[in-house]
Amino acid sequence: MVDLTAQPFSLDDDAIRWVEETLAGMTDEEKIGQLFVNMGSSRDEDYLTEMVQKYHIAAVRYQPGPAAEIWEQNRVLQTKSKIPLLIAANTEAGGNGACTDGTYVGWEIKVAAAGSDAKRYAYEMGRISGVEAAAIGCNWSFAPVVDLYRNWRNPIISVRTWSEDPDQTIELSLEYMRGIMESGIMPAAKHFPGDGIDERDQHLSSAPNWYSTEEWDATFGKVYQGLIDAGLPSIMAGHIALPSYQKHFAPDSNEFTPATLSKEITTDLLRGKLGFNGVVVTDASHMVGMTGFARRRDILPMAIMAGCDLFLFFNDPDEDFGWMMEALADGRLTRERLDEAVTRTLGLKARIGLHTAAREEILPPKDEAMARIQLPENLEVARELSERAVTLVKDTDDGVLPISPEKHRRVLVVPISGPKNPMAHSKGPRGADLLAEKMRERGYEVELYESLTDKQSRMTDEEFAAAVVGAYAGKAPISALTETYDLVISAAQVNGLMQPTERVYWPASKGTPDIPWYVHELPTVFVSFACPYHLADVPQVKTFINAYDAHEHTVQAVLDKLEGRAEFRGEPSTDVWCGLPDTRL
Repeated sequence: MVDLTAQPFSLDDDAIRWVEETLAGMTDEEKIGQLFVNMGSSRDEDYLTEMVQKYHIAAVRYQPGPAAEIWEQNRVLQTKSKIPLLIAANTEAGGNGACTDGTYVGWEIKVAAAGSDAKRYAYEMGRISGVEAAAIGCNWSFAPVVDLYRNWRNPIISVRTWSEDPDQTIELSLEYMRGIMESGIMPAAKHFPGDGIDERDQHLSSAPNWYSTEEWDATFGKVYQGLIDAGLPSIMAGHIALPSYQKHFAPDSNEFTPATLSKEITTDLLRGKLGFNGVVVTDASHMVGMTGFARRRDILPMAIMAGCDLFLFFNDPDEDFGWMMEALADGRLTRERLDEAVTRTLGLKARIGLHTAAREEILPPKDEAMARIQLPENLEVARELSERAVTLVKDTDDGVLPISPEKHRRVLVVPISGPKNPMAHSKGPRGADLLAEKMRERGYEVELYESLTDKQSRMTDEEFAAAVVGAYAGKAPISALTETYDLVISAAQVNGLMQPTERVYWPASKGTPDIPWYVHELPTVFVSFACPYHLADVPQVKTFINAYDAHEHTVQAVLDKLEGRAEFRGEPSTDVWCGLPDTRL
């Protein structure tokens, strides 16, 4: 049924015996529980104990918090559970995905921008993620992201991809895997069968992969085959349809069936054609790409019957657990498929060594664990990456660079944002604020522009309406800019996750400094501290920089390069010109 001697399990006789004996000794309720990964709504010990003892969950993927808090949560989970748990984190960009005080290294797109040094930083990101996540009790990671970014309008992958190139994606993913697995953490590559083609977000809607079977084989298929051949232990299936292969395997089926619910994609393609023997976990089960396809009571067994081994997140534990039990009773979930799924999950636990570890010793001592978080040498890796990766995408305005307080003393920094989004990637300081602060420290006179929208909270509706009309109708003379400032820096920080677009939001008043219309009037630099694809909206800009994030070391690196103290060495790994000829002018 499942070959536990083969990759990615490679178990010895003792480990296989543990898997078989554990499965044989489980009740139906315990087996059903082993299909679920819980998010967790509390770190309270009573709640955690109930989750593992009442619902018999197989795994947890929690929300990050302080390292000490997560260590304690995971200690409770492992000591109270009958069967040891898989505990996952989203270490897509470093140890900060496991705990909030962990080390942010860099988004995948930033790592890839390091060019010839990218392999080193991909490994370091995996290594640092592994050290910090393992310290607090994690043993599983929903990373690396191996989607190929082929559509600049896609709002969810963006900075979370290595590249548009399959070979580079394989190379950097293998380095990440090597680094994180040194700490005994099993990676789960995502999001099979591949995001980055449609311009929608499966959190919010259907978002198929539109490639033909031949195109898919040469791109996403090549990536997954390369990782599978190298021993990839687990895969996250996305709520992403692959119509070409859906119709190939089942001509009369619904071609828009998401992979998480499609036997043709998850079993026939992934397990059959690609030969994947490891664990498959669904993406989050609240995403509309899944919930918009069928009733939840039907989705639960459909996901397991499609070939997924683990179902990510309860909606209501009693309801979901009950519906899965009902499906087992009425045959919509077969015992054969249930046992196969649980066997794979137990096999992954044995691969980690959980079957031989004493419960009290699964986590390292707390003082030792805390000493592994934000080690100085790991923070230095993040700083080095910023210095290496910051990218001068466009420089067609002779004489602007390098800048200096002597040539450009009076600077206007203009913050540019997107939709207000509490789920945004780049939490923390705003890049524009940090940039203004650091420039003042270097001797510039900096004004931080406040837009009409920013002022709105201090106005009545009538005052704001009047201000909009005035701003739109009454333009200031050009000299108001040219005689007041020597340089304008547009500082964009737009994050698209959980929004249908990742575009900048422009004000209605065309003539205000928000929009860089004045590139022929005075020196203008556009810096993106998040989304790398803003040239589509500002093709007129002659000096365009991708910084990828707004961490302090990144802002310092941007300034060093703007002033000519260091070279711009970053290299784009995707089409940052957005396929538009005018963005290169």
